[in-house]
Amino acid sequence: MRNKLIFLIAMMLLTGLTSTAQIKVDVKKKINREANRRANANADKAIDKGFDSMEEGIGDLFRKEEKKEETAKETKVNASKDQKEDEAEQQEEEAAGEARVQPQPQLSWAKYDFVPGTEIIFEDNHEGEQNGEFPGKWDMKSGVIENAEFDGSNVIYFRETGNAPNGIVPMMKDCKSDYLPDEFTIEFDAYFEADKFNRFFWVHFYDAKNQKRNMINPLKIDINSIDFGDTKKLYPGAARSNIDKTAKWRHIAISFNKRALKVYMDDTRMLNIPNITENPTGITIGAYNHKEGMFFIKNIRIAQGAVPLYDKFLTDNKFITTGIRFDVGKATIKPESMGTINYVVKMMTDHPDLNFSVEGHTDSDGSDATNQSLSEARARAVMEKMIELGISAERLKSTGYGESKSLADNSTSEGKAQNRRVEFVKF
Repeated sequence: MRNKLIFLIAMMLLTGLTSTAQIKVDVKKKINREANRRANANADKAIDKGFDSMEEGIGDLFRKEEKKEETAKETKVNASKDQKEDEAEQQEEEAAGEARVQPQPQLSWAKYDFVPGTEIIFEDNHEGEQNGEFPGKWDMKSGVIENAEFDGSNVIYFRETGNAPNGIVPMMKDCKSDYLPDEFTIEFDAYFEADKFNRFFWVHFYDAKNQKRNMINPLKIDINSIDFGDTKKLYPGAARSNIDKTAKWRHIAISFNKRALKVYMDDTRMLNIPNITENPTGITIGAYNHKEGMFFIKNIRIAQGAVPLYDKFLTDNKFITTGIRFDVGKATIKPESMGTINYVVKMMTDHPDLNFSVEGHTDSDGSDATNQSLSEARARAVMEKMIELGISAERLKSTGYGESKSLADNSTSEGKAQNRRVEFVKF
C-alpha cells in the first residue's frame, strides 16, 4: 500500500514538472523524505493519542483511589462519630442506672453502737425443731407459720398471713401480763427476697394473742427501710425502700429505755424516737405477703437491759456480756457483736488506765475439751479484734474456761445463751 502511494505521487510530480520549466530535482529522495515525515507524524499522533488514553486511564485510576480514600475516611469519621454517640448513650444509660439503683455499701459495723441487754428473758435459736411443725416456743395470732430449713439454717417460715396484727407471740410464763421490763432489747434476723415488693414484717409492742392492744405504733420493716408512724428511714445507699435486686438477711435490733426507742438495721441506726408515751407490754412478730413468697426469721432474742457496762465495772471490777456472739462451734465473731466490742474499745480509750483480761465461756453442749478450746479461741478472737481497733496489746490478755463456770441452767435455751458469754476482768 505504501509503495503504491509513493508511485502515484511520483507520477503526479513528474507530470507537473514536465509541463513547467526544466528543474533538476532528486524526486525519489524528496518523495522518500515526505513519506517518512508523514509516517512519523502519523506515528506521533498515534502515540499522543495512546498517551492521552493512558493518562486518562491513570487519571481515572487515581481519581478512583482518591474517591476510595475519601469514602474510607468518611466512613471512618462516621464510624468514630457513631461510636462516640453510642458511648455517650451508654454512659447516660449507666448514669441513669446508677441513679436508679445505687450499690449497697459494704457493712463495716465500725460505728455500730447497739448493746444488747445482759439478762436474756427469751431466746429461740430453733435447735431441736422439726421441719413442718409449728415453732415450739411460740403461740400464733393468725396465719400459717411453721419450722423450715433454709440456706443451711433452721428458720421460722411465714407461709400465709392473716389480718393484721397477725403472726406469732413468744410463749412466756405469764403472757397476759406485761413481760417487757422498763429497759429491754429485741433482736432477730429477717430474710427478704430479691425483686419482690410489698413484702414486709410487722413488730407490734403488745401480745396480740393475750394482751389488750396499746396505742404504740408498730414497726414496719422492709428490705431497705423501717417505718414507725410518720417516721421513715431508708438504709444508706439504697435506691428504693421496698424492693432490691439482691436477696438478703437483715439483722434487726430494737432498744427501749423507759421511753426512748432506737431501731437498727444491720450496721445502721435507723430510728431514734425520744419519747414513747405508752408502755410496751409484749411483742408480736408478723409479716405481710402481697403474694406468696419466702418470709423467714431466725435467732430471736429478748433481753432485759441493765446498768451501763462501765458502771457495772466500777462496782465489780468486771462486767459480763452476752452481746458478743460467734458462729456455732467456731470462734468467728458475728457482725452484730461490734456494738459491744466498740463500746469496750471506747471505754478503754477514754480510760487509759484500764487493762482487761478477756475471758470466754461456753454452754454445756459438746465435750469438756472441745468447749475449753472453743472458749480460749473465742476470747483470743475478741482480744485480737480490739487490738485491731487500736488498743495496745500490753493492755489485754485472754483466757478461756469452757463450760466450767456456768451462770444459768443449761437445760433451757435462755440458760445456754446466758452461759455463752464473754467477761472483761480488770488486771
